[in-house]
Amino acid sequence: MEKTDNRIQEIKDKIERPATEFFTGGFRPMNVLEESWIGRVFAYAEDEEIPLDKNGDPMMPLIQFYLPNQPFVPELIKDKKLITVFISQDFPETFEKMDDNWAIREYDNLENIVIKDLQSPVSYLKPFPLRSELYPKDAPLWDGGGIEDIDYNLISEIVKFEREGHFNSYFDIIKHCYSTKLGGYPSFCQPGIGFKEGFGEGFEFVFQISSDNKAQLNVIDSGSFMFAKNKQTGEWSLYYDFY
Repeated sequence: MEKTDNRIQEIKDKIERPATEFFTGGFRPMNVLEESWIGRVFAYAEDEEIPLDKNGDPMMPLIQFYLPNQPFVPELIKDKKLITVFISQDFPETFEKMDDNWAIREYDNLENIVIKDLQSPVSYLKPFPLRSELYPKDAPLWDGGGIEDIDYNLISEIVKFEREGHFNSYFDIIKHCYSTKLGGYPSFCQPGIGFKEGFGEGFEFVFQISSDNKAQLNVIDSGSFMFAKNKQTGEWSLYYDFY
């Protein structure tokens, strides 16, 4: 039994990934660049405004991540200081190219960043500051949630141990973070697209923004926006699903 338990732990160690989990509100913000926000973006380059969607309407400021003080930052954005995300009030199609209905801005430094109180007249989101904690062991969801990208032999071992009665379900031995997060694995609601090539060749999952009652963000029906970045081109890819 001890040998089996040790092997189960070894499998978990191989598939689990760290993440930074975000929590909405609950503290008084200072409105400084060192804060992360949902439903609000106030960090801009001097010549930047809120981007416009293909209809000419201002997009909704979706999130602002200040990265230097986060407990974990994915490799593809580890050299960035700040990331801001905007999205059209009419959500883009999944995998729609960036710029027409959604935009990500990345900042390598804060030298020319200024605080601007810009608001989109079409945004229905309620702004809240975010606090974060390390989520040290995020595991992929079983049904299309990334587990299919794990080594097949490890999956076979998990199935074997479950059939032998060492646990009732895969979810008895793992944990998954469904919140807004940096890193970890995407929280697919439906059988997913995987995390290796599902977002497109060369893309890797980087972060997600989940439905948030406090911020009045509902991704169709309690879903999540999931963002991946191409490690060669720097291009971003957007996917989302819902229940």
